[in-house]
Amino acid sequence: MATLGPPLRLAYKLILPLTLIVTVVAGVSGVLRVSAVERGLRETMVVGADQVSRGITNATWHAMLADNRPAAYDLMKSIARGPGISRIRIFNKEGRIMFSTASEAAQVVDKNAEACALCHSGGRPLLRVDASSRARVFRGEDGTHRLAMITPIYNEPSCSTASCHAHPESMRVLGVLDVAMDLSPVDREVGAVKVRILVTTFVEIALISAALIVFLHLLVTRPIRRLVGAAEAVSRMELEHEVEIESSKELWHLGRSFDAMRVRLRDTMTEINRAAQHLEAKVEERTEQLRQANRRLLQADRLASLGQLAASVAHEINNPLSGVLNFSVLMQRILTDDGVPRARVAEFRKYLDHVVEQTSRAGRIVSDLLAFSRRSKPLRAPADLNAIVTTTVALVSHKLKLMSVEVETRLSEGLPAVPGDASQLQQVVLNLVMNGAEATRGHGLGRVVVTTRATTDHETVVLEVSDDGEGIPKDRLPRIFDPFFTTKEEGKGLGLGLAVVYGIVQSHGGEIDVRSLEAGGTTFEVTLPLTSETGGAGHHAESDAGNEP
Repeated sequence: MATLGPPLRLAYKLILPLTLIVTVVAGVSGVLRVSAVERGLRETMVVGADQVSRGITNATWHAMLADNRPAAYDLMKSIARGPGISRIRIFNKEGRIMFSTASEAAQVVDKNAEACALCHSGGRPLLRVDASSRARVFRGEDGTHRLAMITPIYNEPSCSTASCHAHPESMRVLGVLDVAMDLSPVDREVGAVKVRILVTTFVEIALISAALIVFLHLLVTRPIRRLVGAAEAVSRMELEHEVEIESSKELWHLGRSFDAMRVRLRDTMTEINRAAQHLEAKVEERTEQLRQANRRLLQADRLASLGQLAASVAHEINNPLSGVLNFSVLMQRILTDDGVPRARVAEFRKYLDHVVEQTSRAGRIVSDLLAFSRRSKPLRAPADLNAIVTTTVALVSHKLKLMSVEVETRLSEGLPAVPGDASQLQQVVLNLVMNGAEATRGHGLGRVVVTTRATTDHETVVLEVSDDGEGIPKDRLPRIFDPFFTTKEEGKGLGLGLAVVYGIVQSHGGEIDVRSLEAGGTTFEVTLPLTSETGGAGHHAESDAGNEP
């Protein structure tokens, strides 16, 4: 589905329709005003044309009554030369032009022409027509607008009874006076009015739009921005800012509702934080209990390992002590009441050196045993993994000989130091070596291989302990790191060794991997980071056969 852009802002959605409505209303109003002005001007011109026509009729009345047509015509020519009058014509009853200031005399006009159609449009000619009906607007030959006023010349009693006239009294209309006036000034005034109204309309639209923008900003946009800002603050969990909106009752209610929601959310978050803190305290308490249990577990495994080391250490200590005893007896035989004979001083010193050597050997064995059994806090310091392997194998060498197990070490030269607790890493090596040695009892050649190496990315080091025993059954493989899980005979194992190994590797941010082949043999691979890390370690198990933890 295509992602659409954000919709228009509310202010635009309100301003654009309102501005359009104002524009339409102002436009219609302008058109109506122009029409009204134009209509008023033309009505004024009609009234003026009617007055001019009546004035010409009155001015020529005496000349017509005296049948002095040249005088009447001269008067009309003089009037036609005045401003605003384009033409003056007189028609007789038959439609012949009896006089015209435009040199069109003696012509006969059709009664259906625009000058005669006003009165002769019906079956009989109209005798009385109002001024507005007698006026017409047309374009002249030069293209200008003109207003023509038709004024009937009635057969008044003074005319019908005069001795100079031959018109009977029954002839009501003698002719028609047609006065055409120039509408160019009116057109110019209408154009000016249109311009003024157009400018006024634009100014009104601009002012009304500006007022709408200001009012919408004050009454709608600004309060909504406050609400949006408050909503964004709530999304950032900033719940202490109160929302105050007073622009309108509706937005005030909306702001109060939003503020009530903010207060409830703040109180809820306070309760959640309080519950979270309580939960964190409980978790910390349980974690500390687990740490203490883990330390007790490590110590229990250490004590169990001490039991395994007892026979080997006793033998190792017994050998140098026997040597010391034998060399002491020999030195006692050499020693006389006068001291050491001069001839046997070299032999005496030789025996004494052997005593010192055997005593030092016994001291080293006791020191290693004490260092292993000593309960101390975990210490993160650079540890030499190769030295740890060498020392650990030396500690259990006698027991391994008694078990007829040969240990081969393949230690990588220049192995980087591992940040960790040397004592705990020694316990990992001891548990894995002894676990492998016991797995080979009665199976394979009794061979355990301990390998160390650095990975190609130089970010981790690997400790591998492999044996050629019977392997680990596939159904038991997922549980080998469970505490107190063991398949050994009763009294020969507590099931803590691999659980302790897993816990130590986990605390060092490492991983432990188990591989077991169908033909026999198991390999434990411990990966330790070269950077100080703590966190969950994982273990991976692959099995094709079986080995007992």
